[in-house]
Amino acid sequence: MGTPEFPDLGKHCSVDYCKQIDFLPFTCDRCVQVFCLDHRSYMKHSCPKGNRGDVTVVICPLCAKGVRLNPDEDPNITWEKHVNTDCDPSNYEKTVKKKKCPVPRCRELLTFSNTIKCRDCSIDHCLKHRFGPDHSCSGPKKLESSFSFMGFLSTATNTKETPASSSSRWSSLLASAEASIRELGNDISQKLQFSSGGDGSSEKTQERNGKVTVDVCPKCSKGFREPGELLKHIDKDHRGTSIA
Repeated sequence: MGTPEFPDLGKHCSVDYCKQIDFLPFTCDRCVQVFCLDHRSYMKHSCPKGNRGDVTVVICPLCAKGVRLNPDEDPNITWEKHVNTDCDPSNYEKTVKKKKCPVPRCRELLTFSNTIKCRDCSIDHCLKHRFGPDHSCSGPKKLESSFSFMGFLSTATNTKETPASSSSRWSSLLASAEASIRELGNDISQKLQFSSGGDGSSEKTQERNGKVTVDVCPKCSKGFREPGELLKHIDKDHRGTSIA
């Protein structure tokens, strides 16, 4: 086996009638023996542990659930354990009998991607009958007539105050608001009149307690409506002195 330079190179196949030397042998992960290319599979070399990793599942006819068989256990014992513990016959209809569209003569199955719930009647339909006119939608459910929110609200309002008292209160509030707005407008107009300047200021008179005031020159007893005109008169006619 091997060569003089590499004496450990290559191994013989473990099959009795083969014994072929293979420089790239395969080691079975179940029986841990060496095989050649032709006998590397479990079936070719009749591996006694080849079914250890196989997964066999049997569908239960009562509950439509999958039952996994254990290679180291009798299938009858595994079946009895499932029937006594996990088997639920009510799950058969949920799994086998799939939901269909409720529209008459529609046989479309309602799957995850083919189901639309109507916003009005809250019933599942297929994509073809997802709109209300297509499935004769009855519309949203009406509220019970035994309870009327508006009636309850009106009764609660009547218990607190009568209509006459409420209307009189609102009328008094409106009258007071109008009076305050009127007073505010008068104040603003008066402020604008006294703050304005220019040519129109000479035509206005100063009012004190409803009477017109006149400033009198102390030398010639001449009257002036504006203090500025009196100062100009003293400066021009009396040379800036107001002593009598």
